[in-house]
Amino acid sequence: MLDTSQDEPQAPASVAEVPLAQAPLSPEGRGCLFALSQPPLMIFLGVIGTLLLLAAVHDLYLL
Repeated sequence: MLDTSQDEPQAPASVAEVPLAQAPLSPEGRGCLFALSQPPLMIFLGVIGTLLLLAAVHDLYLL
């Protein structure tokens, strides 16, 4: 059977009790520079940049 009794509501944990990994981040806490510091993104952008550079060199010098 479903327990429908209402217990006392628990008080939310204070900010000091919440571990840092679970603490909500403020909107201005991380931004674009944080995203650009991620290695997978930089590898992806490097590959795309290299492909664009090779295509430009091919168009300029070989066509």
